[in-house]
Amino acid sequence: MANYEEKTLLMDEATSKRAVSRIAYEIVERNRGTENLVIIGIQTKGVSLAKLIIKKIEEIEGIKLELGSLDITFYRDDLTRLSKHPVVAGNDIAFSIEDKKIILVDDVLYSGRTIRAAMEELFDMGRPEKIELAVLVDRGNRELPIRADYIGKDVPTSHDEYIDVVINDDKLEKVSICGKGDN
Repeated sequence: MANYEEKTLLMDEATSKRAVSRIAYEIVERNRGTENLVIIGIQTKGVSLAKLIIKKIEEIEGIKLELGSLDITFYRDDLTRLSKHPVVAGNDIAFSIEDKKIILVDDVLYSGRTIRAAMEELFDMGRPEKIELAVLVDRGNRELPIRADYIGKDVPTSHDEYIDVVINDDKLEKVSICGKGDN
């Protein structure tokens, strides 16, 4: 983001890896295994994070999980504010969500509006057994009554800060709090 600079490093690569591992173990434990479980990441960083979580769950359980990706662009309540020509990545969910236990994954939970849009879109596709939310960082400042079931790190922030999650080549490199710079 323009005129923002890193203020605090929250997680380096090793700390991020441990957070993903903890989330994966908690998902398996709370769901008593992986039966009927699917993972759906919200475009774009939520999908990258979902891949890392799936990789760890598959390592733990020795099974293959289904991964889906969800683009919430047309379900956003601020679509007209964003752009006259929004970029749409599209959905990639090659399985039925009917009666599935869905773990919805995003990198950062803030206002709750992204998650609301994702759930609306999922319900337009079918009726899952349940939806749980996994996020790497919960930064507070909720506008809607939405909470995460699995959290890598809980970090209260101000409205003029943002969380920068750096994921490259399916490797979580770092997570930082950024604030307005002097420029």
